Amino acid sequence: MFKDEQKHPFYKPLWVRVSMVVTIVLWLGFELYKGDSGLWIALAAGMLGYAVYTFFITWPKDRPEDDEAPRA
Repeated sequence: MFKDEQKHPFYKPLWVRVSMVVTIVLWLGFELYKGDSGLWIALAAGMLGYAVYTFFITWPKDRPEDDEAPRA
């Protein structure tokens, strides 16, 4: 699908990818807690699945510099 996310420098640090996934998990939890709209639950679940797939399952493992913070 959209593999440009894996090439963008914003997503290189591991903490950025983890924080994005945690934010989506919190959003999904909120929607499940409210439970009044299946559309938002499905949207959040789809985004979570896509984020996990893109940022962790198919993320290129051959770049050790991905997990380092940028140097000033």
